[in-house]
Amino acid sequence: MWREFKAFLLTANVLALALAVVIGAALAKVVSALVADIIMPIVGFAVPGGDWRAWVWQVGSVKLALGDFLGTIVDFLVIGFVVWRISKAFIRKAEEAPVRRCQFCRMPIDPVATRCPHCTSDLALLHA
Repeated sequence: MWREFKAFLLTANVLALALAVVIGAALAKVVSALVADIIMPIVGFAVPGGDWRAWVWQVGSVKLALGDFLGTIVDFLVIGFVVWRISKAFIRKAEEAPVRRCQFCRMPIDPVATRCPHCTSDLALLHA
């Protein structure tokens, strides 16, 4: 039973997923601190009437917390921008594998292929 469970953990990449969740939670704290402690004070300074998150619009007996809603939207946009920039800094695009085109059907194929997977033409005869 232990072997089955261990095999499940390894084949389903549960351990990698658990590590990703832990690292993601830690990164979320870092990004939230960056936004709350550095970026949002600048936004708060730029917006007139520094307590804009407390704006309330009252329509009859209904209170609409517009400041809180706008603050949440600004937080989302700023955090999204910061995460996007972090991902651009650390994640590089994989180089595309070289391809050639089949001379019969013009579809892209692997450079070392001997038969076209699209039209099934024998490509080895061309290079012999």
